Amino acid sequence: MSIAKGWAGKKVLSSPFVVQLLIIMYLVEFVKGALLVSILPVYMRQSLDLSAYAVGWALALQYIGDNAFRSPLGWVIDRIGYRYVMVFGVLFTTASVVIITFTSGLGWIVVACLLLGIGTSPLWPCVINGATTVAGNESSGTIMSVVYMAWLTGVGCGPIVINFFIVHTYTPAFRILLVMMIVVILVAWFLPGRKQSLALENRDDAPVAAASELTSEERLPVLARIRRYFARVGKSLHASKLLYPAMFMQNFALGLLTPVLTQFARTVLHLSPQQYSLYLICSGAVIVLGLIPVGKWVDKFGTKWFLHAGFLVAAISLSVLGYTRNLPLVMVIIAFVGVGYACIIPAWNALIAQAIPKAERGAVWGFFLTIEGLGTVFGSIMSGKLWDMMGPHAPFLVSGVDLLLLFVLHLFITRHKAVVVR
Repeated sequence: MSIAKGWAGKKVLSSPFVVQLLIIMYLVEFVKGALLVSILPVYMRQSLDLSAYAVGWALALQYIGDNAFRSPLGWVIDRIGYRYVMVFGVLFTTASVVIITFTSGLGWIVVACLLLGIGTSPLWPCVINGATTVAGNESSGTIMSVVYMAWLTGVGCGPIVINFFIVHTYTPAFRILLVMMIVVILVAWFLPGRKQSLALENRDDAPVAAASELTSEERLPVLARIRRYFARVGKSLHASKLLYPAMFMQNFALGLLTPVLTQFARTVLHLSPQQYSLYLICSGAVIVLGLIPVGKWVDKFGTKWFLHAGFLVAAISLSVLGYTRNLPLVMVIIAFVGVGYACIIPAWNALIAQAIPKAERGAVWGFFLTIEGLGTVFGSIMSGKLWDMMGPHAPFLVSGVDLLLLFVLHLFITRHKAVVVR
């Protein structure tokens, strides 16, 4: 059985389609990470003299744009395939980079953040839907580890690498980001179209079935069709209702940290850009090195105990991090944060993948990712407010408490008969 799983995992990683998705994931997240972590927060705080709350709202617009389109785009992927959906997204992302490169007004930056969110909205539905379709349930933990490795290396390398190109001006950094987006557009253009996507998912008869289904419902109002559609999807889900607030909470914890992480490093810990890059590498390296083995263990032993351990370790580490000022101790703590998320990431997404039916996979992934993204939006908005009102430690403490509550919620989820936890 383990040999078969190993062979399946190698087959997935050698798929040209999966390789294309991973390249797009890496490059887009590189650009997004460079903008959201290294460029925009510092620029808006230092050059525009905005409060942490205002910065959180500006960055939240990116997440709002992202989540507003995730569910409908998941549905569109099921109908027209991957190519045009992803090309649409990367063109909007490129437009965002162009605006930030050639303008400096606050209004334009807000527009660019919104466009960045809209542009990246197809990314996760396309990548997760495509990768899990190729992998199947037997390799879901492994493929999710690989997907998140591409995401983490991209979103981690973006801020780290771009810092070395920001000295007296942002121009060299922006040129690098624009070149990367051109490469992404070219790769996205060669993704499967409608017919290839249907064949890939063994849904060659889907257009016929969809046509007959529409005929029977064509006299219904649009809202009634939408309600009936989601009712059908809901009946086919193998998920506890507790999974929905859990998805929100899982990303809420991350959203609390994104807008303030760079500010905490630069203004509280007084790290130089190079030191900050070193700390990001430390945490990111622990996560990346742990993803593949944990993903394989998840496929073999199930998700339960990895999530239990991951939630507890991350909750304690993040709570302590907000109060720590000793730099060597900070390094140790962020390594533990990395261990926690190395356990959480592959196990959590394998758990969600088990709940998703084969039919309407793209739409359901889009719906789930929207719920998760809403957590990021509210976390980003609350983060700056907590910082301004209670101090730099507050976002880290609330994030840790959120993960602790998620641990408790997961105890109930694992006991629920509707979720298949191996």
